[in-house]
Amino acid sequence: MVWVWREQWRSQLLGMFWGVAWMLALALMPAMIGRAIDRGLLQRSTSGLVTWAGVVLGLALFTALAGGMRHRSALTNWLAAAYITIQVTSRHSVRVGADLPRLIASGDVLAIGTTDVESLGNSFDIWARLSGGIVSTIVVAIIMLTTSLPLGLVVLIGVPVMMASTVLLLRPLRHRQDSYRELQGELSDQTVDIAQGIRILRGIGGEDSFSARYAAGSQRLRGIGIRVGRIESLLAAQEVLLPGLLTALVTWLAAHFALHGEMTLGQLVAFYGYASFLVLPLSFFGEAADEITRGHVAAERVVKLLRLTSPIKEPKSPTTPPPLGAELADAASDLTIPPGVFLAVACNEPDDAETLANRLARYVDDGEPTLGGVPLNALSVAVVRDRILLAGNGDRIFAGTLRTSLCGTTNAPNGVGADDTDDEADALVLAALHAASAEDIVAALDAGLDTEVEEKGRNFSGGQLQRLRLARALIADPEILIAVEATSAVDAHTEARIAERIGAYRVGRGRRAGEGPGADKRTTVLFTTSPLVLDHADVVAYVEDGRVVATGKHGDLLAKQRGYGALVTRGEDDAALDASNSAETGDGVDGVADVADNADGVARTGHGVAGAVDAGDGSDGLVGAANAGDNVDGVAGAGRGAAHAHDGSGGLVRAVDVGDDVDGVAGAGRGASDADDGADGLVRAADLGDSAEDAGDAPAGDAREGVLRA
Repeated sequence: MVWVWREQWRSQLLGMFWGVAWMLALALMPAMIGRAIDRGLLQRSTSGLVTWAGVVLGLALFTALAGGMRHRSALTNWLAAAYITIQVTSRHSVRVGADLPRLIASGDVLAIGTTDVESLGNSFDIWARLSGGIVSTIVVAIIMLTTSLPLGLVVLIGVPVMMASTVLLLRPLRHRQDSYRELQGELSDQTVDIAQGIRILRGIGGEDSFSARYAAGSQRLRGIGIRVGRIESLLAAQEVLLPGLLTALVTWLAAHFALHGEMTLGQLVAFYGYASFLVLPLSFFGEAADEITRGHVAAERVVKLLRLTSPIKEPKSPTTPPPLGAELADAASDLTIPPGVFLAVACNEPDDAETLANRLARYVDDGEPTLGGVPLNALSVAVVRDRILLAGNGDRIFAGTLRTSLCGTTNAPNGVGADDTDDEADALVLAALHAASAEDIVAALDAGLDTEVEEKGRNFSGGQLQRLRLARALIADPEILIAVEATSAVDAHTEARIAERIGAYRVGRGRRAGEGPGADKRTTVLFTTSPLVLDHADVVAYVEDGRVVATGKHGDLLAKQRGYGALVTRGEDDAALDASNSAETGDGVDGVADVADNADGVARTGHGVAGAVDAGDGSDGLVGAANAGDNVDGVAGAGRGAAHAHDGSGGLVRAVDVGDDVDGVAGAGRGASDADDGADGLVRAADLGDSAEDAGDAPAGDAREGVLRA
């Protein structure tokens, strides 16, 4: 509060000046009326009456002027205090950055921007009236002392007594207001959570539970509010009762003195006017006590926010940044990102993707990420933010037109110069929307890019918002773009289009903006486990337990990395991958299958099918297992591995041709494209009629890549 006062001391002093002038004009009014009575009416002097009536009229006009200026200055002080607080908290929130939600509840931030700002404004608005009330009370007391010592002493003693009785209520008022404000912040935070997650709550049936929690919190807040209101009602009562008692006492004493000839009739009227006037400044004292107490509580909350610091520290002496086209690397994970590549990172743990992305963009300060060999923590935070952009699914879409939400309100998209037209800027925006497969979103809007976006993009679906976030990141055109699961909410066809277009778009933007060595390099890093995206990436890095264990093309990693294949295919090919390891043995399948007791096991694991690949005559055992009538489903599920089995898989083919009964053959039959002849056992298994419901849907020749490589 002291800092805000210092920032606006000139307007505060001006407001206090007009407040004092306004209250003094009101305080002198009873004296002038008394003079008009004594020197005009009682003395039957027309000139005296006109003179003092003119003085009263002049005071009335000056009071109106001073009151207007006082109100204008007080309102200026209110707005200045409120907006200075908003500006300071907003700027500090930006400096704290992405760590703000982890350091303070969103409900507290919301309450600062609403309740606390208003309370601080009121605490500065009251100073003009408070200063006028103090000065005018002192002036009235002096006038009354010079006119009647007893009446003057009554005022001088009575006013401090009333103020002391007000102070007694301030301490409990402050404590209760503090508790009220804290619980209000918690309840606001809970309101935000419920509003944002109402769909989820309805989906899991938790709506009633959260409603009951909110109702209970609301009742606690109501109870504290009532306790605050009780003290405020006592203050309000004091503002009327105590000045009223003082007025009655002064009026009675003045009338008593007038009856005994100790004062004139004009003085009696004046003293009544003084007593009535004192009600106003004394009410200001009670109001000021309440508003300043509220302002102090609000100021504590604002200071609490301003004391928050981001764990991302600005270096004392920032290092000169490396030239454009620098390599981004992270020693903690062994991830190296060459310039100008479209790199996909597949993490076996989703949390590793968030952790690694935040580290590479320096939203956390762990590990040792470097840009061009320079540690990120040695670079200015502004430089890191300018060159590396992290796009996530939690990023906010702001209200306003779609164009400004995508491009910002003042800055044109990167790559659009000052001499370029709005049409060229829109063309760049539309190109980014095309790369994000989001052009259909704009095409469906009546106003196109001028469509108003509602708060948090409520007029768009989840998949549309995800594509718009990606388009916004592409429009920003950073040197290094990092995105986490940027296609998780879209359908497969849209995802395929995005995967196909994004790399070419980034290359094209780099060529357009390229000036100087490395300036045309645009690096794109997508954290994803989608095979559609991984297949289009220039390089794929596979991360296990936070460290890169393999890099290469998607197909190569499928063939060589069992864990990678299980991750991107959701574990569907585990059996085929196991079986491929035994494909070279040739005789092993017969040996296992010939053992009667193990037929079920072979059928269950399906290794015999994968083992039949290139195994020559090795699939006879599978026939026997199928003849046993046990676990036909397992045989069918494992049948993917029979892609190139020349002598052993004919029965599987014919099982698919049968078109009924063998459950799972449809999904597994994809591997039977090159099968020539052989395992009639599956046909016989199908003839048994045992749960072969999906056999008719199997397309021949759609073999899984990993099995074909085996």
